[in-house]
Amino acid sequence: MEAVIRDWLSQQGLTTNQIQFTIIGISLLAILFSAWVTRFIALKILLRIVVHFSHQPGIELVSPHVKRVFARLAYIAPVLVIWALVPKLFPPDHDIATFTSRSSEIVLVIIGLLVLNSLIAIVDERYKRHQHFKRYPITTLLQSAKLVVIIVAGLWTLTIVLGTSPLTLLAGMGAVSAVLILVFKDAILGFVAGIQLAANDMVRPGDWIEMPTCHANGDVIDVTLTTVKVRNFDNTISMVPSYQLISESFKNWRGMSDSGGRRIKRSIYIDVTSICFCSPEMIEKLSRVDHLKEYLKTKQDELEPYNREHGANVTQPINGRWMTNMGTFRAYLVAYLQNHPYISDCMTLMVRQLAPNEYGLPLEIYVFTNDTEWVHYEAIQSDIFDHIFSVIPEFGLRPFQRPSGSDLVEGLGNPAATGN
Repeated sequence: MEAVIRDWLSQQGLTTNQIQFTIIGISLLAILFSAWVTRFIALKILLRIVVHFSHQPGIELVSPHVKRVFARLAYIAPVLVIWALVPKLFPPDHDIATFTSRSSEIVLVIIGLLVLNSLIAIVDERYKRHQHFKRYPITTLLQSAKLVVIIVAGLWTLTIVLGTSPLTLLAGMGAVSAVLILVFKDAILGFVAGIQLAANDMVRPGDWIEMPTCHANGDVIDVTLTTVKVRNFDNTISMVPSYQLISESFKNWRGMSDSGGRRIKRSIYIDVTSICFCSPEMIEKLSRVDHLKEYLKTKQDELEPYNREHGANVTQPINGRWMTNMGTFRAYLVAYLQNHPYISDCMTLMVRQLAPNEYGLPLEIYVFTNDTEWVHYEAIQSDIFDHIFSVIPEFGLRPFQRPSGSDLVEGLGNPAATGN
């Protein structure tokens, strides 16, 4: 065939060099046309496969990533055609044959890289739809896999360009490894930390984390190989390097959310001068309180026999055992919280006294709400303490409050009104 073309070109009056260039051009055009036809056929066949399986029950191949994989696979066929035809049309030592051979190998490596990246993207996309994604996120591991694929493809391409073996290239890179470590220190630290975060399940998308050193206090919206993206409660975004979550401390509130209970730990301060024994009138009044009926009856049945057995002089309250307004108030709070519809009955519930200080006697409420949503939690907590402050006077107690200017004026009297 080539001889016939040469004879025909010679009859047209072309020189030997012109004939040679024309033959090369015709050969290249033929190769490119064959490659284009091959890709067209391969793409048609692959698309038919996609359409066929898309209509099968339980199979979904409509994702853009899936279509991208088949589109990229279709490029393999023309590259293989070029790789196979060039040695048949050009001598092995010809510059075009050498260039085409190496270029084809590089293109195959690039296609393989793109296909693998698309497959990883498919895995990521499908896994995010799974109900266990938030519990076991694998985004960091998939990004690590992408990074490994890119490094391997880059080294393979470099060996093709240089015409050497991968082992020789790796041996030569040992000399510059120290420089690479210094240049890519943050990337390497982030890579290692990202793997540790994923392996130890330290942070997941949706977690509420608190890290004051990075001004992060909000919900995790993305966990990548090198950074953790946090949407703060003021709607700002904090980008926390992964290695800082490994090297520094931070608080993850996931345990609170998973437990189903959120803690209330708050104290009210009682003026110690208002604490006293309960008078019969106070006991009579408090016995009409639903949450105290059982407690008061049980306590009276316990104290009256005790005082009789020990011969206590009941004319003086200092003798024997008596109920106090503070103890009765604590019993009321315990009963009130036990019957509260939004307080968990399977977690710690405690009303305790702390050490007195200059502000009075701290009475701490230590309970867990059964609703962990922030807005609801704050509303429940506020309602509880609204009620507590409202009922304190019923027990003859006074909450402590630092005197203000108006308190001092009332205590000393109004000089203008008294004429002083």
